Amino acid sequence: MDVLERLRRSLAATRAALGERLRGQGDGVAPEQLEEALLAADVGVEAAEALARDLAKARRRGELEPGGEVAWLGEQVRATLAAAEREVVRGRPHVVLVVGVNGTGKTTTSAKLAAAARRAGRSVVLVAADTFRAAAIEQLQRWGERIDVPVVAQRPGADPGAVVFDALQAAVARDLDEVVIDTAGRLHTKHNLMAELEKVARVSARSVAGAPHEVLLVLDATTGANGVAQAREYGSRVPLTGVVLAKLDGTARGGVVLAIARELGVPVRWVGVGESPEDLLPFDAATFASALVAEPS
Repeated sequence: MDVLERLRRSLAATRAALGERLRGQGDGVAPEQLEEALLAADVGVEAAEALARDLAKARRRGELEPGGEVAWLGEQVRATLAAAEREVVRGRPHVVLVVGVNGTGKTTTSAKLAAAARRAGRSVVLVAADTFRAAAIEQLQRWGERIDVPVVAQRPGADPGAVVFDALQAAVARDLDEVVIDTAGRLHTKHNLMAELEKVARVSARSVAGAPHEVLLVLDATTGANGVAQAREYGSRVPLTGVVLAKLDGTARGGVVLAIARELGVPVRWVGVGESPEDLLPFDAATFASALVAEPS
């Protein structure tokens, strides 16, 4: 099954909800109808209002015929998502910091990222920097065994900065290609925990030039528009380079991707569509737009 088909299946609920609300009458889809449909898909107020205005303008200028609204929307989605994309500056070792609130699937996502690196032929190590929960360390170690990737860990309660420092020193000494750091889940409103995350980023920078090269925020797609608030707060504390949208399969709120790109300018880098290591798909704007709004073939 190719990436487009996998995304189609994962976005089926969102696409169906949009399609139901975008069934035009004889004169096509009204801007107000489009706005309502986008809000229901958690595209966000700002993006929904802007797209509704743009539809009205396109209609007045005669740029689309009745019935062409879905194709027009697909192009708008693609263009918005593509505008947020940016090239990743790779380091050696390439340091990836995985962040997010509790329960979003950070540890699983960290392991999937490491598995993707390994499939690409890169040497990689996982770092258990979530030292608050012994279960998190054990979970990452089980994943490491499953995907055949080493895990650097210390005892529960250890200083996360020290764990990261030791792991990066070892990665440099072993000339590894990539380091994926699983951090503790923390609410974006807890300032002391966010300060600790900033410390982990500073330790990375002192250990490896330019690190962390990627700071990926894992968002639970089922939370919808709340993800925008999380991304905004995390971005104010650490330099977010992208978002991983986890648990995309089964939700009708996949439109949050558009809100994040339009309101924050942060690209989506990966989408999670299942539980296996292969169920983390690289994000592509055109493919996602097609899967989100196009009718199934």
